[in-house]
Amino acid sequence: MLCGHLVRTTPMREALVFGGSGQIGSALLARLAPAEWRVTAVSRQARPENPDEPGNGVRWLTGELDAPPALPARVDAIFSCGPLDGFARWYAAAGMDAARVVAFGSTSVETKQRSDDPFERDLAARLANAEHALFARAKERGAALTILRPTLVYGVGRDANLTRIAALARRWGWFPLPGGATGLRQPVHVADLAEAALACLDRPASHGRAYAVPGGESLSYREMVARVLACLQPPARLLELPRPLFALALHAARISGRASGLGDAAIARMQDDLVFDPGPAQRDFDYCPRPFEPVDAMFRRP
Repeated sequence: MLCGHLVRTTPMREALVFGGSGQIGSALLARLAPAEWRVTAVSRQARPENPDEPGNGVRWLTGELDAPPALPARVDAIFSCGPLDGFARWYAAAGMDAARVVAFGSTSVETKQRSDDPFERDLAARLANAEHALFARAKERGAALTILRPTLVYGVGRDANLTRIAALARRWGWFPLPGGATGLRQPVHVADLAEAALACLDRPASHGRAYAVPGGESLSYREMVARVLACLQPPARLLELPRPLFALALHAARISGRASGLGDAAIARMQDDLVFDPGPAQRDFDYCPRPFEPVDAMFRRP
């Protein structure tokens, strides 16, 4: 009989994480250590030791995908939570032995293919090329690759969409939308994405496949924004404008620099349904994301 301590019967697995300091990567790191993983993470900037940081105990290395530091020769799994095209370039040249690879892409690979904005079309093309290169290289190596494509990510105040809307609404006390912003959206929480990365890891059905990982609720763009504004402290007001008037307001905001990054293609898509089927992910690794129930803290930058 053994007393006083537990004996480990299986060795700890080792993971290499790219993008660990980002919003999805931070959520993943916070779950790997409790799941008994030994983790090495790469960051472009030196990371000071912080006992309160999610994923405490991670071994941080300073570097980037195009100029990586010295990395382990072998790990059990590689997780890519940063730019997919950069990861594809690194993986094509790297000699690391890893039987399992999980990489985050984006549903933009589909939604922006035919955009009127050439920068958005370029993004979709880069994502598609990166996915193709990763699957080809993983097959050559005999590695099992899964690509996860999130929809509109939120949850920790680090996204470029809903957090930006919340920041402007706090400043103004209101936020404008054009009439007819009825296109459906599926915002997905970063914690559900981290859970998905771990859930698919040991599920052979997910090997060699790409999955949409949307949020657990489909709602109109207008309703999505309305819920964000309502949860703020204090709440902000939603102001719906006729499209000609909204166009004038947007033009003035662009001149003043307050609407940078909000292009005409993004405005036009507010009328389009950007909805993806979670069924394959639910079937193959029990993906179960939460509905969109925002609170103020989700949209405050750390």
